Amino acid sequence: MRNFRELEVWKDARKLVKEVYLITKLIPKQETYGLIQQIQRCVVSIPANIAEGCGKYSNKDFARFLQISLGSAYELESHIILCQDLGYINIKQAASIIYQIQTLQRRIASLIKYQR
Repeated sequence: MRNFRELEVWKDARKLVKEVYLITKLIPKQETYGLIQQIQRCVVSIPANIAEGCGKYSNKDFARFLQISLGSAYELESHIILCQDLGYINIKQAASIIYQIQTLQRRIASLIKYQR
């Protein structure tokens, strides 16, 4: 078994959670049970699935949980783009978060390849 606390990718995902939660405070309250909740669920899913995968014994199982985490990162990117389209966040805020998400996506994808 692996220690997820030692993985840089998990640490970066954890930082992303904090950044995204700050961004969701900018979204109108009418989106509390829609977009905000969906964004928060998928951003929390990223480090959670990395951690859960670390508890698996095989590299194949670990890679499967990393793939779930990667899917959540892509979902999150889509939600952030929609927030920008709807005018909830500005271009600069969206670009900053999207850059962090895409960097994390590349790192998770690299870890998946390494596990195979």
